[in-house]
Amino acid sequence: MIQIGKAIVSEEIIDNEFVCNLSKCKGACCVDGDAGAPLNKDELQILEDIYPKIKHLLQPKGIASIEKQGLYTINDKGDIETPLIDQKDCAYVIFDDKNTAKCGIEEAYNMGIINWKKPISCHLYPVRALEFSTFTTVNYHHWDICDPACSLGKELQVPVYKFVKEALVRKFGEKWYAELEKAANLKK
Repeated sequence: MIQIGKAIVSEEIIDNEFVCNLSKCKGACCVDGDAGAPLNKDELQILEDIYPKIKHLLQPKGIASIEKQGLYTINDKGDIETPLIDQKDCAYVIFDDKNTAKCGIEEAYNMGIINWKKPISCHLYPVRALEFSTFTTVNYHHWDICDPACSLGKELQVPVYKFVKEALVRKFGEKWYAELEKAANLKK
């Protein structure tokens, strides 16, 4: 573990490689699992603001799920998450012409419709940041559906922390990321 500011960082994000390989996994992280994407409280108002702008991009089933459950749900542990379609797909998922699952929020961002890329938990993946009262843990989450991403990352020699650089900077800032890079270079 490495401490950077108030974050405790698992060295696994330095030691493991990862590059999303959508041609292999088909965006399974958006449609597999038993829970929606974790959301921060500060993201709830953003969802309220952007939903009317992105609604036309979403699947009819996704819209129906959002209109039934709300823009977000709260699970039995009190965690805030994106709603699901039939307890499976994220309600914000869309599919491209190759039947690859993609984030409808991110698609709207890429089209210039909104200026928010997607929930930070999705942007950080496969890194999970868990906030406690006085510190944050930053861990690598291995999920077997991402094995093709691990293989591609190894082939391209891209460590997890470099793959999610933009998201880590978004979450913690440039200075924090520079400290992480320094720590990673010292490990070599």
